[in-house]
Amino acid sequence: MRAEHLYEQLDHLQPIRMRARRELLQESNKHAAVKRLRQIPSIGQIRAALLVALLQTPHRFRSKRQIWAYSGFAIETHDSGEYRYVRGRLQRNRERITVRGLNRNHNPDLKNIFKGAAISASSRPGPLQDFYETRVAMGMRPTMARLTLARKIAAITLTLWKKGANFDPQQLSRQAA
Repeated sequence: MRAEHLYEQLDHLQPIRMRARRELLQESNKHAAVKRLRQIPSIGQIRAALLVALLQTPHRFRSKRQIWAYSGFAIETHDSGEYRYVRGRLQRNRERITVRGLNRNHNPDLKNIFKGAAISASSRPGPLQDFYETRVAMGMRPTMARLTLARKIAAITLTLWKKGANFDPQQLSRQAA
């Protein structure tokens, strides 16, 4: 009986979901940035519209590292001290900085968009799949290669939107943003 009620609710929500999607796409067509962002492979209408809605303006971010942190792709490190006293003298600590992983304070919706775009791009033929496969061929783990691809897509997004340029697959090897 409970499952029947849930399916009934789902049937009522489907038309509302489709109407909301149409309205999102209509509203997003008013922004010139959406047309620019759609040039990036694996960024479609919905992802471009959500990027414009979530980021609002690219000028919030000075560099690609800031958009990485906001998206949850920045690496967190831990250092207990750069210097320490040895036999009464101050010396630089030789211990390596420990990496803790990706930052936890981020926008989960934005991370989901870029992760989805990276997964999509790594499985479809195109310049981004070539970028991904090159990283894997160099010995990078597939998960790290997808993270690198998601970062690359975020950096390209920022660059195209800020500078008003068109997507150029030849520029993938260069640092974006």
